Amino acid sequence: MMTATSPSRFSTAAAVLLLCLAGIGGTRAEPMPDSENGRYVLSPVTDGVIKLDTRTGDVSTCGNSGTGWACYAVPDERAALDAEIGRLQAENERLKAQMAAREPTVSGKIDEPLPKSDSMKKPEPKVAESERKIEIPLPSDRDMDRMMSFLEQAWRRLVEIANRMQKDVSGKI
Repeated sequence: MMTATSPSRFSTAAAVLLLCLAGIGGTRAEPMPDSENGRYVLSPVTDGVIKLDTRTGDVSTCGNSGTGWACYAVPDERAALDAEIGRLQAENERLKAQMAAREPTVSGKIDEPLPKSDSMKKPEPKVAESERKIEIPLPSDRDMDRMMSFLEQAWRRLVEIANRMQKDVSGKI
């Protein structure tokens, strides 16, 4: 038994059916995601996913923030190290070329050997063995009198200081 349907209901159902079919057909027309073709390898980590691009070798960390998923490239330390090694090698070659262009300041090995002595040591006077006598001049009588008067004055001052300290201590006790 068939009942009549209103044209507005029929057009609405037909539109929904067409949209569903168009949606299914549209998804089949899209290419497959690259992860399904084997380009990307995803590995779960505690705060998201690590994505490896198997074609380029780039690594990214992907996480779900409050606004949605986002991936950030992980810095490649190996590339930075390789760049620094290349820069240092180029600088080394440049410096070697500069050194080769300069005239040498040292002519090379000399024929006579260098002396094996201390350059800071004063040379000893050359005297024959029989003449090697050390003479120390003795002080004169005048020098001895000056020394004795200095010691006498120092002794008197020391005794005076001791007497003053004894008076100060005995007066306070």
